[in-house]
Amino acid sequence: MATESPSPTASESSSPSPSATPSHSPTSEEAVPLEKEKNAATVVSKDTAASSDSQAAIEKLNSLEVKGRAPKTGYNRSQFGQAWADVDHNGCDTRNDILRRDLTSITVKPGTQGCKVMSGVLDDPYVPHTIQFKRGKDTSDDVQIDHVVSLSDAWQTGAQAISATDREQFANDPMNLLAVDGPANQAKGDGDAATWLPNNKEFRCTYVSKQIDVKAKYHLWVKEAEKQAMIDTLKNCGAVLPEKTAAPAPVAPKPTQEAPAPTPAPVKEAPAPAPVEQAPAPAPIAPAPVQQAPVAPAPAPVAPAPVQQAPAASPFPNCAAARQAGAAPLYAGQPGYALKLDRDRDGVACE
Repeated sequence: MATESPSPTASESSSPSPSATPSHSPTSEEAVPLEKEKNAATVVSKDTAASSDSQAAIEKLNSLEVKGRAPKTGYNRSQFGQAWADVDHNGCDTRNDILRRDLTSITVKPGTQGCKVMSGVLDDPYVPHTIQFKRGKDTSDDVQIDHVVSLSDAWQTGAQAISATDREQFANDPMNLLAVDGPANQAKGDGDAATWLPNNKEFRCTYVSKQIDVKAKYHLWVKEAEKQAMIDTLKNCGAVLPEKTAAPAPVAPKPTQEAPAPTPAPVKEAPAPAPVEQAPAPAPIAPAPVQQAPVAPAPAPVAPAPVQQAPAASPFPNCAAARQAGAAPLYAGQPGYALKLDRDRDGVACE
């Protein structure tokens, strides 16, 4: 929303002194048709009020990032530079540039290079109806300059991240500005396409397309509900939502054709070595016969010399003699034994 308008000049807000005899109405100023103003500044091209066609817009919308609304923390009108700054350096402030572009039958204050619009006719795109614009303290706001993408919405969809210079350009970019019905602009506030669209249904596609063009130019994102509202609007104008490009199917790698294994050269076997004629094994040498020394014949056994037994001793005449001779007791077969000496006939005499 944009309701900024130049403060009324002294001649617009003050009353003439009682002694003055005005030649015009107290609230009027000299005005001449714009085309008769000498050295008039260049008028902004009407092409800046145009937008992409619906199909191009919906395709462009599909390329915008979709995110939630960022916090409004830090937002202030001053973040977008001086209100209605003369960014194109043609000598006119931006409000008067847009009035001169969008109104017809324009009159301007003489000597201002056509930069002070006094009156004109607006075919309002929002309501729609025709507004007879007249500059004045109580009438200037009948026609307001709307930021198609509001400054607050821009701040919350990415403008915080762009430079101060780019924000000032955004606030004064003719692509983002339209002269519209004042009350309709007030009703819009800082709404996006999900919360506000012009009453004039025939203008809605142009309106939404302009929002998309502006957001794309300044790298701003759209909210999910906002995007859906834009799609629905553009579809009503015949736009077709492009299908999401499917990821290309993975290309199967071509089967690797293995080079045929080289046929091995036939291995020529080395000729078998000529059989080695082995020398015949020498005939075994018969061991020289061992000449054994002749075995001396065993000596003839020597016959033992016959034991010449002493003649058997005579038996002791009695045991006393045997005891005296130290031979008692006498055993049967011993010299001196006599049966007569062995009384009990047990083979032991002289016990």
